[in-house]
Amino acid sequence: MSLDIMFNRVQLTEVASENITHNVSNMWREAGIYNLLYNSEGLLASKIVDGLEKGLADMKKWPEHYQQFDSPNGWGTYPHAVDFLARVIVDCYEFPDAVIEISK
Repeated sequence: MSLDIMFNRVQLTEVASENITHNVSNMWREAGIYNLLYNSEGLLASKIVDGLEKGLADMKKWPEHYQQFDSPNGWGTYPHAVDFLARVIVDCYEFPDAVIEISK
């Protein structure tokens, strides 16, 4: 017989990263996903994906409505926001157990 003592550490590894300007934050508010994006620190990706999908569906259903929130300087427009959100959703499905880290 023997005694085994093991010390294990989970080391976080970045598996995906997306970036977009804060200029689209009014679109996120309008789509009801601002908190999911900005306040998801520490949550698993699988916990936010359903809400993000609902927001994206709404944005795609009403593009003219969301385009009114386009940044006047062109940094942060509807197409940018939709593309970013679609990529984040793909990341959530690809890495459902990933812990979200936010940098604002």
